[in-house]
Amino acid sequence: MTSIRFFHVADLHLDSPFKGITSMPDHQLKILRDSTFVAFQTLIQSAVQEKPDFILIVGDIYDGEDRSLRAQHKFQQGMEVLNNHQIPVFICHGNHDHLGGKWTRFQLPSNVHVFQKKTEKVHLRIQQQDVYISGFSYKERHVKEAMISSYSQANDNEAIHIGMLHGSLAGDKTHDVYAPFTKDELISKNYDYWALGHIHKRQVLHMEPPIVYSGNIQSRHRNERGPKGFYDVTLEKGDAQLTFIQTSAIIYDQLSCSCKDIVHANEWFAIIEEALDQFRSKYGAAVLELKLTEVDASTLAMLEGTPMDEWLSMVRESQEMKDPLIWVQSISIETLETIDMESSGLTENVISVMNNWDIKDWKEIVSDVYQHPRLSRFMETLTEEDYKNIERSASAFLQKELIVKE
Repeated sequence: MTSIRFFHVADLHLDSPFKGITSMPDHQLKILRDSTFVAFQTLIQSAVQEKPDFILIVGDIYDGEDRSLRAQHKFQQGMEVLNNHQIPVFICHGNHDHLGGKWTRFQLPSNVHVFQKKTEKVHLRIQQQDVYISGFSYKERHVKEAMISSYSQANDNEAIHIGMLHGSLAGDKTHDVYAPFTKDELISKNYDYWALGHIHKRQVLHMEPPIVYSGNIQSRHRNERGPKGFYDVTLEKGDAQLTFIQTSAIIYDQLSCSCKDIVHANEWFAIIEEALDQFRSKYGAAVLELKLTEVDASTLAMLEGTPMDEWLSMVRESQEMKDPLIWVQSISIETLETIDMESSGLTENVISVMNNWDIKDWKEIVSDVYQHPRLSRFMETLTEEDYKNIERSASAFLQKELIVKE
């Protein structure tokens, strides 16, 4: 049986504005803002080197309806490189780069096929193997109806059938729901591979047949942690091999650092620098949330003696001249349980009240910030996990503040 090889890519979000980053020096901010382009270039270089039979790009090439001229130019140049190496590309546009958006039209080379608003099926012949690729592009930003019924049934058992779909698993409320589908609906089409886009978390929903989200190629904020990239897929009838290829130029993550038995500031700075250097050598450039663990009463008293903003500023200063870039976005403290037990009745009463708040209550608490006419447009929508993190941080803050003052 003949196998084929292709790259499954989605959610490039070229020229993303990178919300939520504050205080970063201009030269470092430029590195961050260029990271989607660096990730895209890594994809192009990988294709030139590995020469897959074709590439699938499953939506959201750009970050919004008003595509920047730079993003469009970079993308067109990348497609020209692939054309020079005779690598076909199949594109379906998603909710961020829908067909109705505003853009300066660049003519894409002949190796690129762009699916239109009506679902269609394209035929390829690869080493005596018939391959059919089906997909559609969003005609507008909000495609709420299920589109799976528009995909034809795969009846030719000798050919390889691939579906491209930018959409959401029905019932998943963690993201905006577009073009919803169920796994059973996809399986029933008898396709050999479903290449999904829209959800930025890399995941395999089903393996026989593969129903796969490749995730985005570059993290853009704190909720998109870990390495990002695409899948290099080798596929034949009844078998698929998926290899993850990292493209992310900068990783967003949380780094835990033990402060056990730390009583002096120089000791603290030493363990923090060591932890950051180890992360850098393993993963490269990053935006990190630093989490201090095993913090006892002595360490807590030392840290509380100076505003946390000063500790954060000193950590950032220690990393300024190091390459690749590591930007510490925040520092949080996780105290030992023995400290928690010493908290006052007042602390426990306040925390108990907070524990009874639901998502609606927390939305009201933060509404002044998220309804601000100027600030709100620069802020990401909070998820249920974000609200849980706010609750945990508030509890830890109350414990530290009241313990130190007692």
